[in-house]
Amino acid sequence: MSKIKEKLNKLPNNPGVYTFIDNKGKLLYIGKATNLRSRVGSYFQGRDERGMRIASMVAQVADIKIQETDSVLEALILESNLIKKFQPKYNVERKDDKSFSYVTISKETYPRIEIVRERDLDKISNDQFPMTNKIPNPKSQKLKTIFGPYTSKKQLEIALKIIRKIFPYHANKQKTEKGCLDFQLGRCPGPYAGAISKEDYAQNIRGIRMILEGKKKSLLKKLEKEMQAHSKKNEFEKAAELRNKIFALKHIRDVALISEEKNIPNTRYQIPNTRYQIPNTRVEAYDISNISGQYAVGSMVVFSNGEPDKSQYRKFKIKTVEGSNDVGMMAEVLFRRFRHNEWSKPDLILLDGGQGHVNMGSKILQELGLEIPVVGIAKGPTRKNLKFKILNLKLDQKIQNILNDNFLVKNIMDEAHRFAISYHKKLRKNNFLK
Repeated sequence: MSKIKEKLNKLPNNPGVYTFIDNKGKLLYIGKATNLRSRVGSYFQGRDERGMRIASMVAQVADIKIQETDSVLEALILESNLIKKFQPKYNVERKDDKSFSYVTISKETYPRIEIVRERDLDKISNDQFPMTNKIPNPKSQKLKTIFGPYTSKKQLEIALKIIRKIFPYHANKQKTEKGCLDFQLGRCPGPYAGAISKEDYAQNIRGIRMILEGKKKSLLKKLEKEMQAHSKKNEFEKAAELRNKIFALKHIRDVALISEEKNIPNTRYQIPNTRYQIPNTRVEAYDISNISGQYAVGSMVVFSNGEPDKSQYRKFKIKTVEGSNDVGMMAEVLFRRFRHNEWSKPDLILLDGGQGHVNMGSKILQELGLEIPVVGIAKGPTRKNLKFKILNLKLDQKIQNILNDNFLVKNIMDEAHRFAISYHKKLRKNNFLK
């Protein structure tokens, strides 16, 4: 246990996949986590409600290995691929009668993507292959590809919604776009309405396949190469479309997936997830978006008890600052926000910026007679590594717990960035139409 405790203390607060290994080097269990330290640590807290079966497994754990991922979505996919490859004992031998879920890609001119329960696969194929890797022969079956198993159908549905925003596909069995709400909302590219070519649709399906195979890095290289090729041919519309896909893949927004994992109880093992045990907290995060000072906007997003509270989001069109003055724009946003005494006050303010932003924000709050900690979040080019800028203030344990959770802070700031960008693009689009 001393070796295990040492491992637990070194685990990061990031998403990823963990594996439990016995003293003979045999895999016992593979799982995913939004926060590896919190999730893995919950197994070793000695809770009676975990049940005899999981207690027996934990007693056999001699080593823990992890693999960090850039997002919860990638952790979900990696977990599935590893379970399929290694089939650990405690993943395969389930006590309940719930079945795993699979993603299927049909063998058609314009392939459809569906989620199928394990128990329903025999309706599509004569082979029954629960947890055995016996995938039907694509030449003799209706299916082109099967991905899985996935342990949560609900999370898989959310994951496909995220992927579909980047690579839209046709989901209906009917080969028409008439009356198709997905087509009207942009989730379906409209192959049967002639809105997308067969080649471009096939590219979308290939992108989805590579994501589900855990090949995001290879996919990014492929898309960047294609973008450069289109740019050299002066096919700027195609290049811009690929640029947008690349950006979306590098900045996957999986807040909904995080929230869903938090709310799903582990029905098989009843292991509590201690993530977001931060009661009665309101965090406000601010970001600025502009192009050389034009169409400048500010965003305010609110996370209550670790979850986004979209009813409290606010957006600001910059009115008093001209030119590229990010600190000045942020100051305007904060002044305007705190004029609203009827709005609930935050426990913590996060600003997208460095020490200059923190000094400005702290000064404004001091002038207004408010004692609220202000933290600047400076991010690198990939928006992955966080650097905190803060004045010498005493932080209570509740606030310190939030700042110690890098993954939570990153998702809050990513959401503030997304909200600012979306409003900025809307203003540019409206101006262009005018």
